[in-house]
Amino acid sequence: MDGQTEVVNRSLSTMLKAVMRGSHKSWDAYLPHIEFAYNKVVHKNTNISPFEVVYGFNPLTPLDLLPLPNPQTYVHKEGATKAEFVKKMHEKVKEQIQQKTEKYVKYNNKGKKKIIFEEGDLFWLHLRKDKFPSKRKSKLSPQDDGPLQVLKKINNNAYKLDLPA
Repeated sequence: MDGQTEVVNRSLSTMLKAVMRGSHKSWDAYLPHIEFAYNKVVHKNTNISPFEVVYGFNPLTPLDLLPLPNPQTYVHKEGATKAEFVKKMHEKVKEQIQQKTEKYVKYNNKGKKKIIFEEGDLFWLHLRKDKFPSKRKSKLSPQDDGPLQVLKKINNNAYKLDLPA
C-alpha cells in the first residue's frame, strides 16, 4: 500500500475505536457513521471536505438543523449553475492540491543537486542487490558499474541505458 492509504486506514480505525467504546461485536453497524464523519471533515491538502469536492456542498447533519437556517443563506440553484459551481470547485481543489504538491516537492528536494544527462554521457551506476538480484549475487562484489553510456533520453528522470550483460 502507499503511505496515504495507510494514514487513512489508521485514522478510520482510530475513529472506529473511539465510537465503539468496547462493544466489539457490532463494528460494522458503525461504518456508515464513520464514513460520513470522515467525508465531512475538511482535509489539509484541499482545504475542503470530500463531500464538497464531489457534491459541491456539505450535507446537513441533525446538529446543523438545531438553529433553523435563514432562507436567504440557502439559495436553490438551477442545474446549469450547480454544474458550473461544481466545476469551479474542482478547479479550486485541483489548484490547491497542485500548490501543496509544489510545496512538498520544494521541501523534499531542498539541498538536492539536479543532474540531467544527455545522449552519449558517461556515468557510474550503483546496482543494489535488492533492486538487481541477477546482477548482484553477493554483497561482497563491487557495488558500482561503469562507466555506462546514456543511449536515449526519455525525459529528465528517465533514460535508456547501455547496461552490462
